[in-house]
Amino acid sequence: MIRPGSKESQNYDNNSQKVYPQPIDENMNQNVGSMIGSIFNNISSLKAAYIQLQEAHTPYDPDKIQTADRLVIDELTRLSELKHTYREKNPKPVAASPQDSRLLNEIQEQQNLLKTYEVMVKKFQSQIKNRDTEITHLQQQTDEAKHRKSKLEKKLKQRGLLNKESEESDDEENYFSVELTPSLFTSTADNAYQSIHDFSKPLINMMKAAGWDLDAAADAIEPDVVYSRRAHKKYAFESYICQRMFSGFHEESFSIKAANATVSNEAFFHQFLAVRAMDPLDVLSQNPDSVFGKFCRSKYLLLVHPKMEGSFFGNMDQRNYVMSGGHPRTPFYQAFLKLAKSIWLLHRLAYSFDPKVRVFQVKKGSEFSEIHMESVVKNIVLDESAERPKVDLMVMPGFLIGASVIQCRVYLSDVKCTE
Repeated sequence: MIRPGSKESQNYDNNSQKVYPQPIDENMNQNVGSMIGSIFNNISSLKAAYIQLQEAHTPYDPDKIQTADRLVIDELTRLSELKHTYREKNPKPVAASPQDSRLLNEIQEQQNLLKTYEVMVKKFQSQIKNRDTEITHLQQQTDEAKHRKSKLEKKLKQRGLLNKESEESDDEENYFSVELTPSLFTSTADNAYQSIHDFSKPLINMMKAAGWDLDAAADAIEPDVVYSRRAHKKYAFESYICQRMFSGFHEESFSIKAANATVSNEAFFHQFLAVRAMDPLDVLSQNPDSVFGKFCRSKYLLLVHPKMEGSFFGNMDQRNYVMSGGHPRTPFYQAFLKLAKSIWLLHRLAYSFDPKVRVFQVKKGSEFSEIHMESVVKNIVLDESAERPKVDLMVMPGFLIGASVIQCRVYLSDVKCTE
């Protein structure tokens, strides 16, 4: 007879069905525990490798990325092997005890984490592949640029246009970091006009200091111009500067006596890049008698009339110094050099294109056209019902780049201006 509470009674459940406890395999528990420990170690190593992979992208380092990528793949491979090993030994896991259930839950969490890392690694591998392709493409462009640079330097050296300092320079920014595009010419033309505007200020100030009648001087430059405001007479002086600085722009030599050899488009672009990166006074210090040096001298003598210079400085010392081949370091001449450099760059760039950029002007009295002209006064009001306004003063010429138009800058008569 089985007594209640005895050990025998515990072998019966409420339905009088006998239940045999599942034997505990200590070796299995030890193996599972060891496997869990291995999984945790691999996960820690995988996290460290993943962090290393992230750090290798900022800044971007291909060598470090490849090293970190291999580490991540190695850790994923180990985790995958552990997963397959566990599934082989436990094809149908049974949660026989709370401890086993906990272990299975932990394994499932690690498997989910493993899948997440696999997705992320594939993403990084795709990014690495794209970066490698991009690096290869950039390397090809660099090699091509170096090849073009070498050929160009050889041609320039043969023609005596490349000095020793330029030949020894390895600064790629001075050569091929800029692409020859219409937008580059447009921005260079804008810079040229800005330099004309900037130089007109000290020129007008020196006229005032010398006691000049600015109204009479403006009328002498272009008579019978009706200015909406007295302050607009500054455009007459800007027009005067343009007329002299752009004289001969349509010629390859820019009215400068030079060798008769025809300069290639690439050579013009090289000169543009070389001078663009330097202070004009430094350029002249290296070679005062270069083509750029001769250009600066001739334009200064053309722009600054002897009577003008005499009234400004009380003598002709600076003019005589320029005529003798020098480039003075006076503030006025240095301000002029900034102007000369901007016009020189525009001419070099114009002849870098094939076909070359053409310059055009409009005559006084021409009907205003938004296609070919731009008003130097920005706040004008055009009356659509009235006649088209007429050009009273052409301030800066325009340019044709193939079928594209860079408008000339003009001052218009009989137009209203908003405040």
